[in-house]
This record gives sequence, C-alpha cells and structure tokens, in this order.
Amino acid sequence: MAQRSTYSPDPSKGILLVDWPLFGELSRALALKVARAWMPDMVVGVATAGVVPGAAVAAILDLPFHSILVSRRYQAETIRETPAVFGAVPTDVRGKRVLVVDETCDSGATMRLAVAALVNAGASEVRTAVSFSTGAFAPDFHALATESAIVLPWDREILIGDELLPNPKYAGMLP
Repeated sequence: MAQRSTYSPDPSKGILLVDWPLFGELSRALALKVARAWMPDMVVGVATAGVVPGAAVAAILDLPFHSILVSRRYQAETIRETPAVFGAVPTDVRGKRVLVVDETCDSGATMRLAVAALVNAGASEVRTAVSFSTGAFAPDFHALATESAIVLPWDREILIGDELLPNPKYAGMLP
C-alpha cells in the first residue's frame, strides 16, 4: 500500500525556500543544460513532485510529457520505506530517448527504479535530471546542488479541512 512520504528535512544543513520565480529559473536552467548536451524525444516526470519540474522542462524544450508514479511504500518486515513503481509506464517511451525528471535526488533509489522501468518498457536511452541534487547519487543533469532542506513552492501549504495551512512537515522551519 502506498503511503505519503515521511520526508523529514534536516534544518541543520540550512533551509532553501524555493519560490515560484526561482523554480521557474531553475527549470529554465535545467532545460538549457539538457538541450546543450543531449536532446531527448520526450520527458517523463516522476510523480508526484517531479511532475511539476518535468512538465516545465518539457514545455521549455517543446517535447511531449508523461509521468510515472514511483512512490515509497512501507515494509514492516524491514522497518523502512522502499520506492516502487505504481501503475503502467507510458507506452510512448518505446524506442525513444527519454529524460526522466524528479524534483530532488538523494540516494538515487527512486531515480534508478524509474530508469529501470523506462528501459524495461523499451526506451532506447534514458538520462536523468533533477532540480536539486542533494546527495550521493549523481544525475546526468541538475539545476542546483545543495545539502539544504528544500521547501518547494507547491509544498509550503496544504489543504487541511477547508483551509490552506502551512505544511506540518515544515513546522518551525518556515518564516
């Protein structure tokens, strides 16, 4: 059963509050880096948070966009979360050069799973891109490398009841 991520940012490494203008500039920079080095045939965003930067990069590059749902599931026997692909991989990837995009990449577990799913579905070549490279995994392209905890503009507030309220996972971190 898929569950919400238990992402717990580490404010001791600093906090990067990303607003919409910064997000736009980072998406533009990421798209330009990709276009200058390698041109994909399509972009696939890792749902959920990678869909936003993936769609932005696809729009800037004027390429088709699809998504793939890779989420974390809790495994009681190992007392940890592991990524898993949920749903079907877009069939349009067969024979195509695919850029897979996520918002951040730390260990690379989610990204590796997405790449494997796309290759297994017949993609001829898959490269990786993230808005924020935050850990040991080195994606093919990134807009910004940081160890800071990242608060994305679409994640600052969530709907609780009938009100948009500060996201509780960032309690004490937001101004």
